[in-house]
Amino acid sequence: MNIGKTQILKVNRHAEAGVYLADAEGKEVLLPNRYVPQVCHVGDELEVFVYTDGEDRPIAATVKPYAEAGEFAVMRVKQVTDFGAFLDWGIMKDLLLPFSEQRGDLKEGDKVFVYVYEDGVTHRVCASARWEKFTNPNVTSLNAKDRVSLMVASKTELGYKVVINGEFKGLIFSSDVFKPLHIGDKTEGYIEKVREDGKVDVRLKPNGYGAISAEAEKILDKLKSEGGFIPVTDKSEPEMIYNLFGISKKTYKKAVGDLYKRRIIAILYNGIKIL
Repeated sequence: MNIGKTQILKVNRHAEAGVYLADAEGKEVLLPNRYVPQVCHVGDELEVFVYTDGEDRPIAATVKPYAEAGEFAVMRVKQVTDFGAFLDWGIMKDLLLPFSEQRGDLKEGDKVFVYVYEDGVTHRVCASARWEKFTNPNVTSLNAKDRVSLMVASKTELGYKVVINGEFKGLIFSSDVFKPLHIGDKTEGYIEKVREDGKVDVRLKPNGYGAISAEAEKILDKLKSEGGFIPVTDKSEPEMIYNLFGISKKTYKKAVGDLYKRRIIAILYNGIKIL
């Protein structure tokens, strides 16, 4: 019986409170009446989420939480008590975020990025805002240019910390962010560098954008740092272009033309912008 996980269990017997489901070893868990299908026979298989109730007894539900044990998610604080904060888990029971697993003071309504785990001692499912300690430090399976899934975990002075493929910790530098990002956002990205110390740099676009020139990269970097738009046109003074990008006007026009042909930027009447 995997506490905090969705699993397939068989209907073992009917009871007044609902039906009892059993795993392969015969261990039972109650599925309350409110979740029992209209047609339900002994031997039927049901997909259920198993957790513990207020008295630490295993119980099943046919609804799924925002995150299961072993997953990351953003959840809203519903209540703060003397022994921790309770988070909206998406099911009838709220999820405990113990004080020891919090970062800073929390109040009702706050949203917090957490990792969901089963406590090895109490077997209760809890949350931790100290999510980094649950990531895999062995990043040898990651390689530069790999396409990966990302989940935004927090914003820092350098950029955004992310969870890579639901397992590893990474960082997107602010200079590589060209669209709004929010905590909990899921997106795709690319591994830029796996460092010797185990840190992983990530980009939202493939490194080099398909082998564009170094001058075009300078223009893209400046665009990203300026929020995706710069009021520069082919009528702008050469001095202005050099001050912005460190390149000549002739080189600028060639690089912009390359970016435009690749549909990376749009050329507007009053400037250029990232698509």
